[in-house]
Amino acid sequence: MKFTAQQIADILEGNVVGNPDEEVSKLSKIEEGEKGSLTFLSNPKYNPYLYTTNASIAIVNQSFEPEKEVSTTLIKVENAYKAFSKLLEFYNQVKNNKVGIEQPNFISESAKIGDNIYLGAFSYIGNNAVVGDNVKIYPNSYIGDNVTIGDDCIIFSGVKIYSETQIGNHCKIHSGAIIGSDGFGFAPNDKGEYKAIPQIGNVIIEDFVDIGSSSTIDRATLGSTIIRQGVKLDNQIQIAHNVEVGKNTVIAAQTGIAGSTKIGENCMIGGQVGIVGHIVIGNNVKIQAQSGISKNLKDGDVVQGTPAFGYSDFNKSYVHFRNLPKIAATLNNIEKEVKAQKSTINE
Repeated sequence: MKFTAQQIADILEGNVVGNPDEEVSKLSKIEEGEKGSLTFLSNPKYNPYLYTTNASIAIVNQSFEPEKEVSTTLIKVENAYKAFSKLLEFYNQVKNNKVGIEQPNFISESAKIGDNIYLGAFSYIGNNAVVGDNVKIYPNSYIGDNVTIGDDCIIFSGVKIYSETQIGNHCKIHSGAIIGSDGFGFAPNDKGEYKAIPQIGNVIIEDFVDIGSSSTIDRATLGSTIIRQGVKLDNQIQIAHNVEVGKNTVIAAQTGIAGSTKIGENCMIGGQVGIVGHIVIGNNVKIQAQSGISKNLKDGDVVQGTPAFGYSDFNKSYVHFRNLPKIAATLNNIEKEVKAQKSTINE
């Protein structure tokens, strides 16, 4: 699909400097721009590329004034970075604007399907499932019995959503994610063998939640595992049974959260963090990457380390840790001097 400079300027509420009929059909970085592509310039460090790029159209700040001749058509906007982000979102909507039901697939007779949906080939929708309006379910996805999916959701290829799961509106679940699998519950018998404890709860995902590729969210043993509104989960995250993640919390890749832990609102959790079960993490907490959390954290705590402790204390301790060889050498020298002084006194 092609767009002219004027069409793009109208979307971004910008002004065209150059040929308003210049057409583009793809996006590019400014240093790699080629004919027919659209790019942007917001960081002054990249200004020199504007004079050499082959991109047909470039989005720039309103305040930008070229120092020499520019062959590229410019679109001047208030904030080039935000404008390009808006354009990326628009481009993504156009690119993913699929509708219709592909074959083959299976839709249970008892399922309810909303208007204007896209259902990719080889997808399965189980008994009594409810799928809202404008939902896109890509190929090879599984929607189990009694699942509800709200309006304007995107379920990418290969997602598996187990029975009883409830998903709100405007959610996005990326390929390979598994929602509602059994929690890790086993009880040993007299022989030391482990028997699975039935996991009969469900998963509730509220509105505007994003879930990254290959992440897993386990169903509750009883009750619900809950992902609150606005939560953003990166790839390869494990959330165990009966966990609750508060509103607008963001969690980076490869983090694992053990069962029944409650995480507050507006938290920021780095990659490869491990969090034990049955603890409470307050609101606005920041946990640095690769930290191990083994106890409750208060509102506003900022922690790092394994086991984690105060971020400021960690940095101070790390300085001493790096200097341990020098400190040890100094102590050895002091010890030698003390021994030498004792020997002198004894003589």
